[in-house]
Amino acid sequence: MTKIGFVSLGCAKNLVDTEVMLRLLYDAGYEIVPEDTEAEIIVVNTCGFIESAKQESIDNVLDVAWLKKHGKLRGIIATGCLAERYRDEIFREMPEVDAVLGTGSYHEIVRAVEAVLRGERFSSYLDKEAAPLGGERCLTTPEHTAYLKIAEGCDNRCTYCAIPSIRGRMRSRKIEEIVAEAKELEALGVKELNLIAQDTSRYGLDIYGEYSLARLVREITRETSIPWIRLLYSYPDKITDELIAELRDNPRLLKYMDVPIQHISDRILTAMNRHGSSELIRKTVEKLRREVPGITLRSTAIVGFPGETDADFEELCAFIKEAKFERFGAFTYSPEEGTPAAELPDQLDEQTKQDRYDILMQTQLSVAEELGIRMVGKTLTVLSEGYDVVAETHYGRGEGDAPDVDGRIYFSSKKRIPAGSFVRVRITEALDYDLVGEVTEED
Repeated sequence: MTKIGFVSLGCAKNLVDTEVMLRLLYDAGYEIVPEDTEAEIIVVNTCGFIESAKQESIDNVLDVAWLKKHGKLRGIIATGCLAERYRDEIFREMPEVDAVLGTGSYHEIVRAVEAVLRGERFSSYLDKEAAPLGGERCLTTPEHTAYLKIAEGCDNRCTYCAIPSIRGRMRSRKIEEIVAEAKELEALGVKELNLIAQDTSRYGLDIYGEYSLARLVREITRETSIPWIRLLYSYPDKITDELIAELRDNPRLLKYMDVPIQHISDRILTAMNRHGSSELIRKTVEKLRREVPGITLRSTAIVGFPGETDADFEELCAFIKEAKFERFGAFTYSPEEGTPAAELPDQLDEQTKQDRYDILMQTQLSVAEELGIRMVGKTLTVLSEGYDVVAETHYGRGEGDAPDVDGRIYFSSKKRIPAGSFVRVRITEALDYDLVGEVTEED
């Protein structure tokens, strides 16, 4: 039985694609192995969003290529965003690669493996906007948590972003299909369902003629008993009153919202082609805080966008202090080929970008420290994720902590708490982005 290894890079949406390919190969009779050194074929599901992600993808291909000379490896298959974006260059620039699949061709993975085993090169770039949405998966996340992709592609057309050209126009999955998958995940033991898309708040507009995320959440809530449902990647200009009401009133929809702002200067927002002004962003944040008491807000911003002045950057820093996002991340601007922003004048040098990034994240660290201190003495519901033998402590996440991107809560207990259990933890200490506490009771 041929052994297949996987390297999955980039975002959670890419991870779901990896899980679909894993299932297709498993059903075809291949053995999936966790260690690269055991594999005869390695699939690298690449990211191509920004320069650092592209370099990481290339480095991973080159790393596993070493096994062709020094291990059992017979072939490398590149899939994902980098493969789609540089389809004409992959074979030429990386001769180590034996097969390439674009973002519309994930379901061709078995054919690609078969071709490589025959000693043939293989490539497939099917229409990404006609590719099947969803599919059976082999979960790679801990059994208590899973991502559920509700749409593919993006229609926002931000000037810095290559995703629409890589992934195509936004295509929502039907509610009944998503609910059916949610029920399957519940049967597997999933207790936290993370809904993802390039823009979840736009869900349903293409097939139902209206924003339908709140309706989708209600159906998942009605048809399953999954205790935690989390929304990721919701844009501030599409957060409806109906969705806010659902966040407020649905006890199983976590009071957590990921709202990427990317900037707060109107001049920069316009240059980015972001939908929504500084005023809209401010009002959205204020409304969410007012209507959903206790909500955790996560956001992201880009620093060093072409033409960003000191005044623009200072406005962004001031807003981060003012908004007090509980969770926040930043990126330095990366000029991407084929995007309008890459052709803009007044491109900033890398040192200026890095300096601004450091200042912004230091600003957020001060905010996080302040918010962390406020949590001391409070008791939170925590989803246990494991036990750190070296540190001799349990760890998990609260309702305000999304997997992979947010912090952890470390906690002590008189007995071992299994992963996937809910416990009540009283917070005793705040670290930079994490919390420390002790169990008061198990749910």
